[in-house]
Amino acid sequence: MRHGVSSLGPIHSPELDELLRAPWFAQRLDTLAQKLDRRPADVREEAVGYLKEMAATHDQRATNAWRAFGRWFLRAYDVYVDDEQVQRLRELDRRSSLAFAFSHRSYLDGFVVPEVIAAKRLSPVYTLGGSNLNLFPFGQWASRSGVIFIRRNIRELPVYRLALRSYIAELVRSRGNLAWSIEGGRTRTGKLRPPTFGILRYLVDGLDEATRTDAGGIGTDIQVVGVSIVYDQLHEVPLMTREARGDGKRPEDLRWLVHLARQQRQRLGRAYLDFGEPIPLSDRLTELRADPATGAHEVERIALDVSHRINRATPVTATAVVSLALLGADRSLTLGQLLATVRPLAGYLARQGWAVAGALNLTDRATIRRTLDEMVVSGLVAVFDEGTEPVWQIAPGRHLVAAFYRNTIIHALVQRAITELALQAVAGSSAASGADAKTDTDTDTDTDVFAQARRLRDLLKFEFFFPDSTRYGAEVLSELRLLGADARDEGWRCDRDTAARLLAGADLLTAHLVLRPYLDAYLVVADRLAAEPCDPEPVDEPRLLGECLAVGQQWLLQHRITSAESVSLELFRTALRVAGKRELLLADADADRRQAFADEVAADVARADAIAELARRGQP
Repeated sequence: MRHGVSSLGPIHSPELDELLRAPWFAQRLDTLAQKLDRRPADVREEAVGYLKEMAATHDQRATNAWRAFGRWFLRAYDVYVDDEQVQRLRELDRRSSLAFAFSHRSYLDGFVVPEVIAAKRLSPVYTLGGSNLNLFPFGQWASRSGVIFIRRNIRELPVYRLALRSYIAELVRSRGNLAWSIEGGRTRTGKLRPPTFGILRYLVDGLDEATRTDAGGIGTDIQVVGVSIVYDQLHEVPLMTREARGDGKRPEDLRWLVHLARQQRQRLGRAYLDFGEPIPLSDRLTELRADPATGAHEVERIALDVSHRINRATPVTATAVVSLALLGADRSLTLGQLLATVRPLAGYLARQGWAVAGALNLTDRATIRRTLDEMVVSGLVAVFDEGTEPVWQIAPGRHLVAAFYRNTIIHALVQRAITELALQAVAGSSAASGADAKTDTDTDTDTDVFAQARRLRDLLKFEFFFPDSTRYGAEVLSELRLLGADARDEGWRCDRDTAARLLAGADLLTAHLVLRPYLDAYLVVADRLAAEPCDPEPVDEPRLLGECLAVGQQWLLQHRITSAESVSLELFRTALRVAGKRELLLADADADRRQAFADEVAADVARADAIAELARRGQP
């Protein structure tokens, strides 16, 4: 099943041959032909053409050569993998198909995943990638090494969708392993993007089809494995940050590939690949389908499960921690000052159980100094060492790049940041202080930290991956206890003085670093939306996004927003999704409701400012 034969002509795929003989595939083609009102023979001919276009196999000689090419492409990094995680996957690999859904921060990811799987002696993997990367002469070589090139825009190609879905179903039925980026494209911000559902939907469909056609009664199952890939540093980040601000994406062609390969001549440290907890797809589908409320959204729920597990598997890198500390400083820092800033963060991450990449000690002076030296060499950090002791700061023009690295750990801090902002909402409220503010029956959000946290969860639900409501409340409760609150359950209330005291006594404040860039971007969108005239037509989103880019740049120059990171099409589009969910983009949308949205975000920005001032007072 997993090894084809070397050929200079069309690729010979046993799975493709089996699919073209399958009665269920012929039946699907006939049904689609009837739906499209076309001749069945024409639909089959079109489908066969698409299948030959995407066909892949595992030719041993081609695979060996492709692996060597991939290792050469990855020469800027040492790749770290947890062997205990691999051993657990080997056991699953003996009885199930493995579907690796990986995070996507770099073009290099497509080399890292198959290479690690091969090097660790797991069954070969079919990697799904965009046809934009099918470059001559490398495309044929890659296809013979298990790469399935698929088109990006297939909404208007029903025959192509059927061919792809059926090919994946046959691979599943043949117990093939698969890999694809669950984000669809590379993140431009550093944090995990919302998942795409297409490949996962086809995977579910393939499992259902394989189960129906399992004449031998062997049983088919798929273990969906989230894969986290992070790098100490990446050559691609400066270009990606420019794309996030509206620059056009450079087309992938041979010249682009040569440029990418040349960049890898400069060493950039380590790449870390970690596997999340596997999800038994059959069991999860059975669980979801038993509940009508979740069964209708089974693919979306599974995709979110995978994304949560990718985040949980993502380790904290020293580069990310140093970037966070320097971005939060209002001046250059000595090594001692930087360590004093990093230690509370390292302690918090350790208490919350977050792994550190390479098992480094983030409170170790030599570790932080070595990280600073690497960041200086790459141009990310500038050092002045002509005085009595060296001082470091983010290099001019590199703040967006540093923010990308900081965002690789933002998921580990977002709950803390939201809890801080919720406390600040109480601390700055007009509610009365004292016992009157803490009655058991009080439901005023001015004293309800949990209600404020849930409001922020709703505002930021398209930016971050949050657990369900019950678990979310438990996480807020945990953060309050870490901050010193005597909170036993969600019925806990506090007055202004208590909220202010908890924030003032915190050894770590993160809201201004973690949430302020997103809130600033949302404020630009909300402000422009509130300024829209009442119109019988829905909001012209492309026009509004262009206006947001211009106004965002103006506000940045006026220091009305704190970071160029906020002037981002990716963040503006997410803010528009929030506005859309609140029905603020519709024709004749209520002007007062649009203004209320702007006022809500402006209040949260002011709260983040207040926390930033508290953090500045406590700087070493």
